[in-house]
Amino acid sequence: MSGRSITDDATAAIESATIDERRAAILGVSLGITFTLCALTGLFSWGASQGAAWWPARPAGLYRVTQGVHLVSGVVSVPLLLAKLRTVAPRLVQRPLITSFAHAVERISLLPLVGGSIFMLFSGVTNVAYWYPQEFYGIDIGYFFPAAHGKMAIVVMGALVAHVCAKIVTTREALRRETVANESPAETLDRRRFLGGVAATAGLVGVTVAGATVYPLRGVGLLSARHPTSGPQGVPVNRTAAAAGVRSVATSADYRLVVEDASGELAAYSLSDLRALDQHEYELPIACVEGWSASARWRGIRLRDLLAAAGVDEAREVDVVSIQEETARGRRYGTSTVSAEVAGQHDTLLAMELNGEPLHIDHGFPVRLIAPNRPGVNQTKWLAKVVVT
Repeated sequence: MSGRSITDDATAAIESATIDERRAAILGVSLGITFTLCALTGLFSWGASQGAAWWPARPAGLYRVTQGVHLVSGVVSVPLLLAKLRTVAPRLVQRPLITSFAHAVERISLLPLVGGSIFMLFSGVTNVAYWYPQEFYGIDIGYFFPAAHGKMAIVVMGALVAHVCAKIVTTREALRRETVANESPAETLDRRRFLGGVAATAGLVGVTVAGATVYPLRGVGLLSARHPTSGPQGVPVNRTAAAAGVRSVATSADYRLVVEDASGELAAYSLSDLRALDQHEYELPIACVEGWSASARWRGIRLRDLLAAAGVDEAREVDVVSIQEETARGRRYGTSTVSAEVAGQHDTLLAMELNGEPLHIDHGFPVRLIAPNRPGVNQTKWLAKVVVT
């Protein structure tokens, strides 16, 4: 019978595995950068979608930049995380399990950090691809992506801070070393090849996803869920009129756009009334939380002009209400708030044309909101009301 114990075998496996601290440190720092970028731009996205007072109206294309960075940094994190897990996995069986207080903090932070990171990246990728397994199998678990994603982000970033505090000394020392102790030239080459392969994979994934928002890369956007010129009138569509259940009302001859305040209705405009008002055209981007964006020429009535015509003497905060708010499928995204700052912008439009053509029904016919530096989810389609708040 062999005299070797299970612990000896585990230790030998660790020593023979390619898990040097320098490799782990480099991957950890890379993940720290991509996770931080993803977290910050995710915070920006949340603030923009909630109409936070600190989110500015200009520059008009800022949101497409921050959300593009959010998408790319999140997707690039996938191969980095897989490589990190492959590198450190053998250490999880290392004995003793806990050697110090810092080691205990590191171990405890691993569960929310690793588990939360896997959830965040998986749910983010499936959301970009519009694939929701629970819906596919008909399971109602009350899952709403933005809420679940945001709450888990808090958990992951908290665990990441704890993990960084526990590992900062070890990581700094590993990065300062020019060579790894007891590492042969062949092992050094193997480590460099491994890290080079991870970097190449991450870079390739990033480039093929960035095509959704970076026009020069759209020809190689193989992993992009939406091509920036797909969809009616050369602009992508997330939700169609059929899916929102608004077609019959939106195309009715009795359509009216109502402007109201707390006292009641101020004005009501038919489609011909709206067309008779002064029309203006601007090029504005439309950018989605999934990371895609597209620039387009929008033509319509300035929101501030419509309010003035209805008797509102200055730009005010308003709620724009969609026809889908009245349907059973309009529980989310049926209403969005436009701050007084945004309402007063010269290029905040109630658009009726897109790229020189009457607005397609899937883009919000007969009239939709388009404003600078707002998430696409808040560029409300199929407008029914403008409510002065």
